Amino acid sequence: MESNLNMVIDQVSKDKGIERKVLTLALEEAILASAKKAFGIERALTAEYNEEKGAVDLSQTITVVSNVEDTFNQISVEECEELEIEVEDGDEMVFPIYYLDQDNELALEQDEEYGDILKLKTYRRSFGRIAAQTAKQVIIQRIRDAERYLVYTEYKDRKDELVTGIVRRHERGNIIVDLGRAEAIIPIREQCPRENYRTGDRIQAYVIDVQEHARGPQIVLSRTCPQLLAKLFEIEVPEIHEGIVKIESAAREPGSRAKIAVSSSDRDVDPVGACVGMKGSRVQAVVQELRGEKIDIVPYSPDPATFVCNALQPAEVSRVLIDEGNHTMEIIVPDDQLSLAIGRRGQNVRLASQLAGWRLDIHSESRINEIRERAWASLSKVQNCSEFLIQTLYNHGIRSAEDMSKMDIEFLVQFPGIEQDNVTDVLRSARDVADQERAEEARLKEEAEEAAQLADAAKQLQAQIARTGDERLRMVRGVGENAYDKLTAAGYTTVEAVAEADIAEMADSTELSETKAKQLRFGAGQLIKQEEEVRETAERFGITIEDGVVKLPAEALADDEPVAEDDGEAVVADTVEVAPEAVAAEEAAVAEESNQSATEAL
Repeated sequence: MESNLNMVIDQVSKDKGIERKVLTLALEEAILASAKKAFGIERALTAEYNEEKGAVDLSQTITVVSNVEDTFNQISVEECEELEIEVEDGDEMVFPIYYLDQDNELALEQDEEYGDILKLKTYRRSFGRIAAQTAKQVIIQRIRDAERYLVYTEYKDRKDELVTGIVRRHERGNIIVDLGRAEAIIPIREQCPRENYRTGDRIQAYVIDVQEHARGPQIVLSRTCPQLLAKLFEIEVPEIHEGIVKIESAAREPGSRAKIAVSSSDRDVDPVGACVGMKGSRVQAVVQELRGEKIDIVPYSPDPATFVCNALQPAEVSRVLIDEGNHTMEIIVPDDQLSLAIGRRGQNVRLASQLAGWRLDIHSESRINEIRERAWASLSKVQNCSEFLIQTLYNHGIRSAEDMSKMDIEFLVQFPGIEQDNVTDVLRSARDVADQERAEEARLKEEAEEAAQLADAAKQLQAQIARTGDERLRMVRGVGENAYDKLTAAGYTTVEAVAEADIAEMADSTELSETKAKQLRFGAGQLIKQEEEVRETAERFGITIEDGVVKLPAEALADDEPVAEDDGEAVVADTVEVAPEAVAAEEAAVAEESNQSATEAL
């Protein structure tokens, strides 16, 4: 133990950056823990750092009572009178505990005078190596806690800031970054998919959270949040740092593309030009830091429609319909601009929606015309709906009689032409029209399904009648090249012959096992059954065959219009044309599947 700890405390405080008070409290706690371990945990000991001596003073408080219940911390009045100590019931006597080597003489004097009260004579010897080790552990732990708290207090105020560090290691996909006095973590969810970092690489990231844990503060960084983009521009663009140019919002798809909206408080400063820089130097610096992520810089506008049009650039917008109640915008673009407005896999409209904070629905001009015509046809059937009223309802997002039937009376009476005395009749008419439209829609859907089934049945029948006997035999499940050669050599050249053959006789004549012969006969029977089902389905639809060509029923040929399409082949006019190569390819696929299944069965 040092004779004077003031110099040690000052040096540690300076080196570690820990307040002197924290270190003295750590010393007091360490000495108290050691003393309790040496003298007994039952004793009411206290420790206090003495600045003049540069050491921790240890003391024990003993209470004077009439009836002693705690022999370590209480003494009776009678015993005090015997020792000629003038005290009263309830008084407290504080005795210093001498534990330092330089206080040995004082300890001996105390044992001679108050040894019967303190009963420390046999305990003083044990205040040695074990107690010192306990004190050391307590001090080290308290210093570590103080360092962790310092790091936490330093970085909790740096939340939402940009920090730079060095990649130290990877743990379960997470990147551990050395920030100097602390380590931070970039979780997998906060890493860009196209970025790879090796140990020792410099990295810039955004502090999204600082969490306090028992093992120390955990600083969580991000490389994917839009705020990182804004902070990088703030570094590169002095006008942003000065407050002349402001980043109103930002949206990112990390590693792919990003958009930022900027505004300027000075008319003479172009916010987009300030962010781009001379020959694109400023924006290119940000792109380089984000490993090639494309960045669109658009001017901000307080008008939501104008802002959304800017956000959708480079696509041109014809008009915008705003639904403030649902916070939705309907964007109409020319037909040739639809794919550009949507972007690759919807990326452009998705980023524009995030940037503006509105839900965006994009339609082409032709699509809008279809919706408008359908809405006019539906609403015009409703009672008391004039052209002006239909236009007003359409502008408010009511596109059909069914939409109108779901509206509240209080809402509908606000429209010109609908009043309190006729609103009930209008709603009843809207419901009737909606029911009729649903019934018509169900009928058309059923007819479309029947037409599709008709076309499919015709195609299957055409493919079936186009097959030769040899092709049919190869389609039997289990017939491979070896089995085909043995069957034809034994005279089983048709599917019907295999299906009607005796298993034992076929096995002997073809030199196949009885299990294989049984499998082939079963497969042939299944093929014949499938062909019969195809013919029955065709007969049910009224499909006939004339001169090897499939004929559709007369009612399906009205107006010579196609009734179905499948892979580019249409059932039209009065015949079904099926490309021979398509039939051959389909049969080859079926044969291959049959052979594979047979192999797995064997």
